Amino acid sequence: MGRLDHVHIRVPDRAEAARWYAQHLGFEPVGEYAFWAEGFEGGPLQISADGGRTTLALFEASEGHPMVPQQTGVAFSVDADMFMAFARSLPCGIDGADGQPLVITDLVDFDMCWAFELVDPWGNRYELNCYEYERIRAELVEADGVQPVRYWPGELYDDFRSRATP
Repeated sequence: MGRLDHVHIRVPDRAEAARWYAQHLGFEPVGEYAFWAEGFEGGPLQISADGGRTTLALFEASEGHPMVPQQTGVAFSVDADMFMAFARSLPCGIDGADGQPLVITDLVDFDMCWAFELVDPWGNRYELNCYEYERIRAELVEADGVQPVRYWPGELYDDFRSRATP
């Protein structure tokens, strides 16, 4: 599964939670992932105490959350070779978050990384991420003709980046 990447944490108020984690545990927002917190309603605020190598993903738990309801879960990060080998091994006895066998078309495009959301036999949620975005796009998505899942339109990320880059 690679290295621990982030843990999903549900909180009633992301800003209040970020202040608490900063004051008591030394966590700071990770600017590289600001899009997920600022680019659309309901995304996570990524905070870290180790310069962004591992993060807490703070999700506001609310009735109006526009994305698939996030539950507490652990995310791991792997390199592109491992990610593509995993993707091409599917289905392989692992279920997706919906309880159905995980298949390559369950690939999620998060604009900065690719992911598979999976569960163990006891319902614990996991995410497998790869941040080698362009390589996965070229060597897996385009090469294998995979149509990934998206939680928001790609234009939102493009617009966010154009505003963030002078």
